[in-house]
Formats: sequence, C-alpha cells, structure tokens
Amino acid sequence: MNWTQEFEKIDLRISGWMEKYGSLLLRISLAIIFIWFGALKPLGISPAEELVKRTVYWFSPDIFVPILGWWEVAIGAGLLFRPLLRFALALLFLQMPGTILPLILLPEVCFTQFPFGLTLEGQYIIKNLILISAAIVVGGTVRSRVAAGKLL
Repeated sequence: MNWTQEFEKIDLRISGWMEKYGSLLLRISLAIIFIWFGALKPLGISPAEELVKRTVYWFSPDIFVPILGWWEVAIGAGLLFRPLLRFALALLFLQMPGTILPLILLPEVCFTQFPFGLTLEGQYIIKNLILISAAIVVGGTVRSRVAAGKLL
C-alpha cells in the first residue's frame, strides 16, 4: 500500500468520526456556552452585564439581566436533551436578534472605526454569527432518523 492509499484510509476514518460525532459535539458546545454565559448574569458576574443594561435601558436591569441569564441557561439545558431541542432552538432564535442591538443602539461601544473596526464588545457580538450557524446545523438534526431514539 502506498502513502496516498494510507492517507486516504486515515482520512476516511477521521472524516467518518467527525461526521458521526460532529453534530452532537456542536450541540454540547452550544449548551455549555449558553449555560455558562447565562449563569453569570443572575450571579452578577457577567462581563456583558453593563452592555446589556445600556442596550435594554427600557427595562429594569435588576429584573431583565437575571431573566436574560435564566433564558440562556434554559437554552443550554434544552440543547442537552433531544426532546427539548426544538424549544431550545426557538428560545435561541428569539434571543439572537436582541444580541445585535448594541451594534445599532451603541455603535460607539462596538466600533473603533465603522463599519469594520470592532471593539472587544463588537467582536463579542459578531461572534454570535457562529452561534446562529451552529444552531442551524443542530436544528437540521431534529428530524434525523439516526438520532430519533437517543436522549442526547
């Protein structure tokens, strides 16, 4: 067997493993992010708290920030259990438009130079594009026959 055949064999194994476990790992990763970031809010230790307060100024932050945090924890928990997956994705897609509000309401906080120079806060917001894309990939698995009978 020559080196190209050996490479092909290894490549098939690796890509097969990625295909088999990628969606599950993506779902677990999303869950960890939402649970972790969400739990910081009711605990009062979220680095995003001030940004949330300044963005959603029409609600009392003492009420809104913890509710947002528990909402995010609910998204994460729902992502961990297949029967709750649709509910978690619905909560996620309802929440995501609010995450871009600072780009519109607080451009001075999000940009060093509009439209491409992002501050750390702006980068934090833009990274939500990957969360949205990951949620779409996970959502594509809700009707999967292979995963239909699995809890995770």
